[in-house]
Amino acid sequence: MATKWGIASAGLISHDFTNAIGIHPSSDHQVVAVAARKLEDAKEFAAKHGIEKAYSDYEDLAKDADIDVIYIGAINTVHLEMAKMYLNAGKAVICEKPLCMNVKETKELVELARSKKVFLMEAVWSRCLPAYQALRDEIAAGTIGEVKQVIATFGEIIDVPRMHKKDLGGGTILDLGIYTIQVAQMVFAGETPTVVAGGHVGEDGVDESTSTTLTYRNGRTATLVTHSRVKLPNEAIIVGTKGTLTLPYPMWTPTQLHTPNGAKNFPVPSGAKHSFNFNNSANMSYESQHVRECLLAGKTESPLVSLDETLTMASIMEQVRKQIGVVYNQD
Repeated sequence: MATKWGIASAGLISHDFTNAIGIHPSSDHQVVAVAARKLEDAKEFAAKHGIEKAYSDYEDLAKDADIDVIYIGAINTVHLEMAKMYLNAGKAVICEKPLCMNVKETKELVELARSKKVFLMEAVWSRCLPAYQALRDEIAAGTIGEVKQVIATFGEIIDVPRMHKKDLGGGTILDLGIYTIQVAQMVFAGETPTVVAGGHVGEDGVDESTSTTLTYRNGRTATLVTHSRVKLPNEAIIVGTKGTLTLPYPMWTPTQLHTPNGAKNFPVPSGAKHSFNFNNSANMSYESQHVRECLLAGKTESPLVSLDETLTMASIMEQVRKQIGVVYNQD
């Protein structure tokens, strides 16, 4: 039986996610419906991706009995209300990161999913990738000894409204910072760190750059930097007592892992029908397959991105931005 997908929002990221689903055999994955704010956008998206149903109301996805799981690719500020609607309808949900705008919203959504016993996952696709699995394996094998330091950066010159407008849920920590935070949290097994952050706030009151130190037990530290005005190295460097592992650019969707014994290569999957909007988005096919495997196993959470982990990451992001002086309307 194929996993039947609904797509909420017909924007750029939804195109990439849907295009990557097309890499899988149709016996395993089928996109059966898309919803957008404008019917013409939904129809254009549906025609491009060979989707049967196009809706102009997001609620139509909740009512569609054919759908098993809904991917939410809409702007950050509407994640909570959309995900609540779908969970209440009994639909499994994978929602783009950040799952919600703050800790309060995240707790509300997690509690709802758990009370309904319906699958919910924050779309931290990096965790699903072969390079990240290789990183976990190398750390577990003791290749670099005891890990003491993580250094991760994500900065690009990004001049779109969703990055700089407060009412769109902008700011680098929600958009880019979660990628640096998730790699540190993965390496340090989800431990809750102490957070110290500084940075710069733009004209509309959201962060344009952040520099964060996460301090863990036993002499372990993560140093994380985000930026929307300059391009950073965009690597993740994991330093242990016996050596270093590096996820090179782009660290959020890498095709290599550098180890003390040489590089391991993980080419992006091929077979997508259309070109992608973002870097190495074919890797999103690993994420959709992971969701299918979770649903087939009857899981209500992803073992790669647990809801407890999502709550911890939400707390870290909130502490970072509040220390810098970013407050959202949702707070």
